[in-house]
Amino acid sequence: MIYLDEAATTPLRRDVLTAMGPYLGPAFGNPSSHHEIGDAARAGLEQARADVAEALGARPGEVTFTSGGTEAANTALKGIALAQPRGRHVVVSAVEHPAVLESARWLGRIGYDVTELAVDGDGLVDPDDLAAVLRDDTTVVSVQHASNEVGTVQPVAALAEVAARHEVPFHTDAVQSAAWPDHDGLTLDVGALGVQALSLSAHKLGGPKGVGLLWVRRGVRVEPLVHGGGQQGGRRSGTEDVAGAVGLAAALRLTRSAGTSAAEVAARRDRFVAAVLESVPGAALTGHPARRLPGHASFVLPGRSGESVLLDLERRGVVCSSGSACHAGSDEPSHVLVAMGVPGEVAQTAARFTFGRSVTDEQLADAAQALADVCGR
Repeated sequence: MIYLDEAATTPLRRDVLTAMGPYLGPAFGNPSSHHEIGDAARAGLEQARADVAEALGARPGEVTFTSGGTEAANTALKGIALAQPRGRHVVVSAVEHPAVLESARWLGRIGYDVTELAVDGDGLVDPDDLAAVLRDDTTVVSVQHASNEVGTVQPVAALAEVAARHEVPFHTDAVQSAAWPDHDGLTLDVGALGVQALSLSAHKLGGPKGVGLLWVRRGVRVEPLVHGGGQQGGRRSGTEDVAGAVGLAAALRLTRSAGTSAAEVAARRDRFVAAVLESVPGAALTGHPARRLPGHASFVLPGRSGESVLLDLERRGVVCSSGSACHAGSDEPSHVLVAMGVPGEVAQTAARFTFGRSVTDEQLADAAQALADVCGR
């Protein structure tokens, strides 16, 4: 089977599992406990925090471990907005992951004014458009680093600079970009990005499911969403998942020492895209043609049923998706494609192929051939 759905999740890397092992066994203690076993767990947790901070160019005390990217994004949007005294206005792009969009809409239901930034046909946000909507009462801006659905990479540094001129905290959802720190425009260095908050998830880069993180720059106020025991400086109460945190840190570390470069994967992607466009009549690439994730190729296939195409591909040993796993089974067209100007009936023909550094040209060629066969070239 050829697995081309890594935007949904990635296989757990063996080295990550090895790193987690001690904290699933002998160092199983509660990191808040003041005895030898608790001390071992706490040491592992704090080393993981330090390793993550190093990968982000940040301070360890700015890192909060969460249950995943969704919780991290919720905490960033709601927590920053609720803690800011300057007003009740939030700005997000129209193509954000539901974790961001629904957090913003929840704020709208409790009295905040929500602005959803439009995007162009490639899914890009224009910094001038952001500048035009910022107000004296804007509390937080959130624009994703890269799209899970179409792969477009946003000009986050330029957008964050606009927000900084208005002294507005800027959050970016880096869940999809975190696996590619060696690709142009996808650095995780928070100083280079100029952001005040960043969220990511372990299972999108070879780590375990159920753990993520939120980084918030020191000095930016955040109202915690989870109260209780005061763990993690009171930012997120609850006994920490030490093994998960260690696994996340290990996965981040391994992305920086990957054998196959992001440029090599992008070249394979481009060959795959060319093969699909040549062999599948009517197929159209979605997202920016060049400014996109290295392992991401997404298409619309007008005149075909997206779901039936996926089923037929799976019968031929190719696993992919129609878009966000969070919307799997929904009859509604992708909000991302609709925001990009794709008609709803065409958006429902989407097929997304996402892959990591281990994919081969032969596998991608087989996938392109399978798609051509399914679509009856």
